[in-house]
Amino acid sequence: MRYLIDTHLLVWAMASPERLPSALAALLEAHDTTPVFSVASLWELMQKGALRRPGFRLNVSVLRRALLDCGWDELPILPAHVLALSGWLRNTTDPFDGLLLSQASCEGILLISSDPQLGRQPGPVRWMT
Repeated sequence: MRYLIDTHLLVWAMASPERLPSALAALLEAHDTTPVFSVASLWELMQKGALRRPGFRLNVSVLRRALLDCGWDELPILPAHVLALSGWLRNTTDPFDGLLLSQASCEGILLISSDPQLGRQPGPVRWMT
């Protein structure tokens, strides 16, 4: 089964796995699970890095390589994802969350997040704490 993992959770998975919700840690270790990360998450992390927030030190290229090396699938941003985005932007103020929701919906996969606001959205999202 494929699961799209929200941005902060994929960072935790690679940098601080002890912070992952236990249910997600178990899911990621299951043999029939293929975790997926979005290029939108890489873009979001590049944006955060460009803001030079204190304590935010992340080499996005290294993170991407680690995700791929660990067997994660990379989901590009396709025209269909962008065209379906208008329906999701009404439900969230975060354009990256909207794009992740749009991608999950278009691809028929479940988006996993521990963001309570995202977890309340309609559609293919599962909130884990």
